[in-house]
Amino acid sequence: QVHLAESGGGLVQAGASLNLSCSGYGSIFEINSMGWYRQVPGNQREMVATISRGGDSDYADGVRGRFTISRNNAANLVWLQMNSLKPADTAVYYCYANILSSEHWPHARDYWGRGTQVTVPS
Repeated sequence: QVHLAESGGGLVQAGASLNLSCSGYGSIFEINSMGWYRQVPGNQREMVATISRGGDSDYADGVRGRFTISRNNAANLVWLQMNSLKPADTAVYYCYANILSSEHWPHARDYWGRGTQVTVPS
Protein backbone atom coordinates (compact mmCIF):
# COMPACT_ATOMS: atom_id res chain seq x y z
CA GLN A 1 0.00 0.00 0.00
CA VAL A 2 1.37 3.40 -0.94
CA HIS A 3 2.19 5.62 2.00
CA LEU A 4 4.60 8.30 3.23
CA ALA A 5 6.64 8.14 6.41
CA GLU A 6 8.40 11.11 8.02
CA SER A 7 11.26 11.16 10.48
CA GLY A 8 13.59 13.68 12.07
CA GLY A 9 11.41 15.78 14.30
CA GLY A 10 12.27 16.60 17.88
CA LEU A 11 12.79 19.22 20.55
CA VAL A 12 15.58 21.71 19.93
CA GLN A 13 16.59 25.08 21.27
CA ALA A 14 16.08 28.28 19.31
CA GLY A 15 18.79 28.77 16.73
CA ALA A 16 19.41 25.07 16.27
CA SER A 17 18.88 22.95 13.14
CA LEU A 18 16.83 19.89 12.26
CA ASN A 19 16.58 17.80 9.12
CA LEU A 20 13.27 16.15 8.33
CA SER A 21 13.06 13.29 5.88
CA CYS A 22 10.15 11.58 4.18
CA SER A 23 10.12 8.35 2.22
CA GLY A 24 7.51 7.03 -0.15
CA TYR A 25 6.68 3.33 0.04
CA GLY A 26 4.64 0.94 -2.07
CA SER A 27 4.09 0.40 -5.77
CA ILE A 28 5.13 3.90 -6.84
CA PHE A 29 5.71 4.62 -10.50
CA GLU A 30 6.49 8.30 -10.21
CA ILE A 31 6.18 11.16 -7.72
CA ASN A 32 5.24 14.57 -9.07
CA SER A 33 5.27 17.45 -6.59
CA MET A 34 6.41 16.91 -3.01
CA GLY A 35 6.34 19.20 -0.06
CA TRP A 36 6.21 19.95 3.63
CA TYR A 37 3.29 21.48 5.48
CA ARG A 38 2.84 22.25 9.15
CA GLN A 39 -0.03 22.65 11.54
CA VAL A 40 -0.45 24.10 15.00
CA PRO A 41 -3.51 23.00 17.03
CA GLY A 42 -6.45 25.28 16.24
CA ASN A 43 -4.90 26.55 13.02
CA GLN A 44 -5.14 25.44 9.41
CA ARG A 45 -2.38 23.40 7.85
CA GLU A 46 0.00 25.73 6.02
CA MET A 47 2.53 25.23 3.26
CA VAL A 48 6.15 25.38 4.34
CA ALA A 49 7.98 24.34 1.16
CA THR A 50 7.26 22.51 -2.07
CA ILE A 51 9.44 21.07 -4.79
CA SER A 52 8.60 19.88 -8.27
CA ARG A 53 9.96 16.72 -9.85
CA GLY A 54 12.32 18.96 -11.82
CA GLY A 55 13.60 20.63 -8.67
CA ASP A 56 11.75 23.94 -8.71
CA SER A 57 11.04 24.97 -5.13
CA ASP A 58 8.83 27.42 -3.33
CA TYR A 59 8.83 28.53 0.30
CA ALA A 60 6.56 30.27 2.75
CA ASP A 61 7.73 33.78 3.49
CA GLY A 62 8.49 32.98 7.12
CA VAL A 63 10.96 30.21 6.32
CA ARG A 64 12.62 31.43 3.12
CA GLY A 65 16.34 31.70 3.68
CA ARG A 66 16.27 29.40 6.72
CA PHE A 67 14.75 26.20 5.33
CA THR A 68 15.84 24.20 2.28
CA ILE A 69 13.80 21.50 0.56
CA SER A 70 15.44 18.83 -1.59
CA ARG A 71 14.52 15.47 -3.05
CA ASN A 72 15.83 12.28 -4.60
CA ASN A 73 13.49 11.12 -7.35
CA ALA A 74 15.00 7.67 -7.73
CA ALA A 75 14.66 6.93 -4.01
CA ASN A 76 11.26 8.61 -3.49
CA LEU A 77 12.74 10.84 -0.79
CA VAL A 78 12.24 14.45 0.21
CA TRP A 79 14.08 16.36 2.93
CA LEU A 80 13.59 19.63 4.74
CA GLN A 81 16.71 21.17 6.23
CA MET A 82 15.63 23.64 8.89
CA ASN A 83 18.19 26.12 10.22
CA SER A 84 17.94 28.95 12.73
CA LEU A 85 14.80 27.48 14.21
CA LYS A 86 12.43 29.77 16.08
CA PRO A 87 9.65 29.11 18.60
CA ALA A 88 7.20 30.11 15.83
CA ASP A 89 8.35 27.02 13.89
CA THR A 90 6.85 24.74 16.54
CA ALA A 91 4.25 22.55 14.82
CA VAL A 92 3.51 19.10 13.48
CA TYR A 93 5.20 18.83 10.10
CA TYR A 94 3.52 16.75 7.39
CA CYS A 95 5.03 15.34 4.24
CA TYR A 96 2.96 15.61 1.06
CA ALA A 97 3.38 13.97 -2.33
CA ASN A 98 1.39 13.67 -5.54
CA ILE A 99 1.99 10.06 -6.52
CA LEU A 100 1.35 7.97 -9.61
CA SER A 101 1.10 4.36 -8.44
CA SER A 102 -0.46 1.04 -9.29
CA GLU A 103 -3.22 1.75 -6.75
CA HIS A 104 -4.93 4.45 -8.79
CA TRP A 105 -3.36 4.07 -12.24
CA PRO A 106 -3.57 6.07 -14.51
CA HIS A 107 -4.41 8.88 -12.09
CA ALA A 108 -1.99 10.46 -9.62
CA ARG A 109 -3.30 10.98 -6.10
CA ASP A 110 -2.30 13.16 -3.14
CA TYR A 111 -0.82 11.42 -0.13
CA TRP A 112 0.08 12.69 3.34
CA GLY A 113 2.34 11.35 6.03
CA ARG A 114 1.24 11.04 9.64
CA GLY A 115 3.34 13.98 10.75
CA THR A 116 6.37 14.58 12.95
CA GLN A 117 6.49 17.02 15.86
CA VAL A 118 8.99 19.87 15.90
CA THR A 119 9.21 21.83 19.14
CA VAL A 120 11.31 24.93 19.70
CA PRO A 121 10.75 26.27 23.23
CA SER A 122 10.61 30.00 23.77
